[in-house]
Amino acid sequence: MDNGIFSLHRGLPWIFLAFLSVYGDVSYSVPEEMKRGSVIGNVAKDLGLDLGKLSARKARIDTEDNGVKYCSVNLNTGDLIVQERIDREGLCAKRASCVLTQELVLEIPLELHRINIHVQDINDNTPLFKEDSLKIEIRESADKGARFLLDEAHDGDIGENAVQGYSLQQNNHFSLNVRSKGNGRKYGELVLEKELDREDNNEIMLLLTAFDGGSPQRSGTVAIHVTVLDANDNAPVFSETVYKATLPENSPLDTQVITVSATDSDEGVNGEVTYGFDRVSDENQVFLLNPKTGDVTVAGAIDYERESLYEMQVSAKDGLGLASYATLIIQITDINDNVPVIYLKSLTNPIPENVTPGTEVGIINVQDRDSDNNKQVHCSIQQNVPFKLVPSIKNYYSLVTTGQLDRELVSDYNITIRATDEGSPPLSSSKTVQLSVADINDNPPVFEEQSYSAYVTENNKPGSTLCSVTARDPDWRQNGTVIYSLFPGEVNGAPVSSYVSVNGDTGVIHAVRSFDYEQLRSFKVQVMARDNGSPPLSSNVTVSVFISDVNDNSPQILYPALEGNSFMTELVPKAAHGGSLVSKVIAVDADSGQNAWLSYRIVTSTDPGLFTIGVHSGEIRTQRDISESDSMKQNLIVAVKDNGQPSLSATCSMYLIISDNLAEVTELKDISSDEKNSKLTSYLIIALVSVSTFFLTFIIIIMGVRFCRRRKPRLLFDGAVTIPSAYLPPNYADVDGTGTLRSTYNYDAYLTTGSRTSDFKFVTSYNDNTLPADQTLRKSPSDFADVFGDCDSSPEVGIDVF
Repeated sequence: MDNGIFSLHRGLPWIFLAFLSVYGDVSYSVPEEMKRGSVIGNVAKDLGLDLGKLSARKARIDTEDNGVKYCSVNLNTGDLIVQERIDREGLCAKRASCVLTQELVLEIPLELHRINIHVQDINDNTPLFKEDSLKIEIRESADKGARFLLDEAHDGDIGENAVQGYSLQQNNHFSLNVRSKGNGRKYGELVLEKELDREDNNEIMLLLTAFDGGSPQRSGTVAIHVTVLDANDNAPVFSETVYKATLPENSPLDTQVITVSATDSDEGVNGEVTYGFDRVSDENQVFLLNPKTGDVTVAGAIDYERESLYEMQVSAKDGLGLASYATLIIQITDINDNVPVIYLKSLTNPIPENVTPGTEVGIINVQDRDSDNNKQVHCSIQQNVPFKLVPSIKNYYSLVTTGQLDRELVSDYNITIRATDEGSPPLSSSKTVQLSVADINDNPPVFEEQSYSAYVTENNKPGSTLCSVTARDPDWRQNGTVIYSLFPGEVNGAPVSSYVSVNGDTGVIHAVRSFDYEQLRSFKVQVMARDNGSPPLSSNVTVSVFISDVNDNSPQILYPALEGNSFMTELVPKAAHGGSLVSKVIAVDADSGQNAWLSYRIVTSTDPGLFTIGVHSGEIRTQRDISESDSMKQNLIVAVKDNGQPSLSATCSMYLIISDNLAEVTELKDISSDEKNSKLTSYLIIALVSVSTFFLTFIIIIMGVRFCRRRKPRLLFDGAVTIPSAYLPPNYADVDGTGTLRSTYNYDAYLTTGSRTSDFKFVTSYNDNTLPADQTLRKSPSDFADVFGDCDSSPEVGIDVF
């Protein structure tokens, strides 16, 4: 880039701007002692930076050793302004070039620009002499033209602002000769213009003025007290013009550095040499020169980082004031006495857990005040953490991620950064950086179980607790707060919310209604667990609700069943043997399990020892052979009881007629009339006449039946029993072993003589040749002959009696 030179007239400073395109550096030249707030230059324009992004990129001025920040950047204008007082003498002492290095740091991405500020000297220091007065002893024998060295004046400024000349007060004996040393510093010599006469004037007072070349010009004065003595012909002479020595830093006090030596050919007082530092600055606070021996020893702290080279003027004077001068150069060598210092310049904290690997989360700056290899520093991270240090610009490192972060596994990191230099022995330091991982909603709620089962007895109270579901979400705060709800669905065509409800905070599931096992035995619902993240995440789980049975249904007797005022009657042949199947009580229970296990027993009977009933089958059988003495009319009351706790029961009446002669069935009508207390006498007479009309027909039929029974007696009583399907409820399910009708049993009912108020039943063997009950009831007397034509083929028939 081109160099720009800006000129400010009438005493204002010159500002020089230079750009180094290779390193992206920029240089300015400014005068010292500028006022705070003064503009040095516009770094944004000079470096081609986007002015609008200075604030977002956190532009700031930094220093290599984290010392005083003399400058700052105006983020709105891009101007580099003076922040602290810049004193060239305090920064660079007498060095001809004084460069103040500042660094412009920008982030995202990291960018570093070096700013070199050349501090120009201004005339702000007055020339000063080492002492308030100079004492010179001159022998009266001094020749005209003799020269006598004067102490030089010291001016903190340099160049034209330093001491440029001297002037001597007008007098009769001396003139002033101004000379320059090898380093350009000027000093004065008194030149004897007129011989001295001690007897005439043994003391002469002169005034020496030193002035600089600044504008405005500054000056300082010193009084010269000349004492006229006897002659001293020889001045001391140093053994070397320049003395050089090397001294390690941190050398202890009183360490001898070097010895200077000068000799004087004169004798006595004129030959006695005294050594001293010929300067105004404070080197004597660091080094001490023995005035008698010339030994230079350490008198203060030697720090390479503060000063690496000392150059001093050493004088040797004899007893009468003659002197000579030599240069003493002491080179300070560096030792590795400064540990690296780690500075955290920028840090993103907390870090979102979904940052991609390679994301920059911090900027580290490492500095070591030593030099050469002692200043070379290496940084590393001690722990096994998903972060690494990437060397960036100069002594800057970027702290970047190396893997995927997961707050649920590790939420905080303590990263120890260790910096080690290449000194011998190496020095190191460490710094711990604390980083937190910010949560994102990356985990859905997870139920503790894959599925849940709830068990509830029927007839429960609405609002009772069924079970509890629990889901865990490892995320933080609202991302980990779980809310439960029912997933929309239906149970038996009704919304699932009409059956159960779930507590959104606790996950406890309650029953909304009372359940009936006989209507619903189990159902499933879906419960959703959702977190409060953005966007929310959710998961579902199946809850199976099983309803258990309670004994809330009494046994239902299907057969015999009373319909209106009629009653069922079974016909038992007189020739029935013991153990013959007479009838069967059929009952069902809507409950399940042991609540539906039915047992049968005869509560009362006309003849307690004649009939027995199967406890679990309900089959009524004869206990013994029927005798002639047994009553023709047998009335049994059967109780059916389930096995529930407590058990429920039902009873029924079974009417049995012991008879082989159908003519005796007329007595059934009397039985019916007696039990019903019927007053319809006229109808009874008509019925009796009708019975008589068909009496002979029945005799023939009965004889045929008896004939067939003698041939196959067991076939009549041990055959299967049939019951019409009309006795079974529409939703009846045949369950073996629960007291309900087995599929091997069938029962057919046949109406008896008379009217519909009285009926009886033959117990017949039901096979493929036997007519169903509905067809049998439609038989007429004219069909009987066809039916009984062949007893072998059809031993028993059903008879309709009117």
